[in-house]
Amino acid sequence: MELTKEEQAILSGSQGNTMAKIMKTVVEFGDVFGAKRLVPITHASHFVTSFGLGLLKPLYRINDEIIKAGIKTKEPFTIDPRPIDYKNVKCSLLNKLIFSKIMYSQQKAYEEQLRQIGLKDDNSFTCTSYFEEVGNTPKYGDILGWAESSAVVYANSVLGARCNRNSGVLDLFAAIIGKVPEFGLLTDDGRKADWVIEIKTSKLPEAQILGSAIGLKVMEDVPYVIGLDKYLGSELTDDVKSYLKDFGAATASNGSVGLYHIDGLTPEAKKFGKKLLKKDAKVYEITDEVLDKVYHNYPVLWKNLNAKPKLCFIGCPHLSTQQLKTWSENILSELAKKNRKRVAVRTILTTSPQIAQAFAKTDLCRQVTKAGVRISSICPLMYTNNPIAGKKPIITSSNKLRTYSSSRYYKDAEILDIITGGQR
Repeated sequence: MELTKEEQAILSGSQGNTMAKIMKTVVEFGDVFGAKRLVPITHASHFVTSFGLGLLKPLYRINDEIIKAGIKTKEPFTIDPRPIDYKNVKCSLLNKLIFSKIMYSQQKAYEEQLRQIGLKDDNSFTCTSYFEEVGNTPKYGDILGWAESSAVVYANSVLGARCNRNSGVLDLFAAIIGKVPEFGLLTDDGRKADWVIEIKTSKLPEAQILGSAIGLKVMEDVPYVIGLDKYLGSELTDDVKSYLKDFGAATASNGSVGLYHIDGLTPEAKKFGKKLLKKDAKVYEITDEVLDKVYHNYPVLWKNLNAKPKLCFIGCPHLSTQQLKTWSENILSELAKKNRKRVAVRTILTTSPQIAQAFAKTDLCRQVTKAGVRISSICPLMYTNNPIAGKKPIITSSNKLRTYSSSRYYKDAEILDIITGGQR
């Protein structure tokens, strides 16, 4: 890699041994992927590692060294959600003991490290940092150093920023030096599509299942989706952005997609159109039958397949303001139809702290919480991805959560029916 004089000086120790090691790590990471240079990050960072697992001792040692050297990130950063919320997501005494004393025993100490390194504020824990309410929204063309897969694919695809799927410590090091290696999705060629995905369904596909089908097929490649704008239109409205958020998260978790283009809708597709297609791009046709097959092939990891669900998580990634309102309204409406006052399954709607705080002031929030629903900014994935919670029959409408835990996936309409007392 060709380094500037300033970069070479840092690598040689001009800003101390710790900065030299950070620079060396970023440079060697770039060398692995054939990067020829480092490029400046132009927007605030977002970190993926938000959980104080006792096993992450090397990370805590690195943070201690960074703090001791007086080093901070170039800009204040946001970070993924906390793994626990004892107020809104109740735990048994045993679970709480295991979470606080064993699994996430370093949560408090780790968060203090983050504050000293450059955490924006105590409300900065969300996987949807790009929401306007959160305030870490990149612009078209911005260069990022993020690692959270659902945030990376959203920033690349819906916002037109540029970011590779980095590792959970690379995002920290890149935020400190303010640069990332230039390769992959940071380059024009790297953003061209390897696949043409033709949507030939009878109605708008379920975002989570469509994303899953595409991710499973293309893996880490870039898909160019044709025919979805027929249902979504040509403008990125709040509803459309929410749909693409969940769609993208499924492509990234069921595959490794870091960027997709939607013909006639996403910014680069509107600007360049089919010029984004590689000459040898492969074609994949998605029909109702394809989506149905994908859905019915999801494994159910419950020990008792006929168990009654004990907990439901909705919002992984975190719900947008519009999604939070819509889910709340739909739950209340369905309860009224069934002549019920409370949900039949303990239900958690997750969203960013900023959105949750604003929603808490509304009458809608008062009504839905009275019906037994709780609003939280927890990370459902980190709550469920362990042997203790994993034994519970948990249901979800999130394909990402299904992929990384034993939670059982249902479509939105099915989830709504189950939690409001329907028989399943």
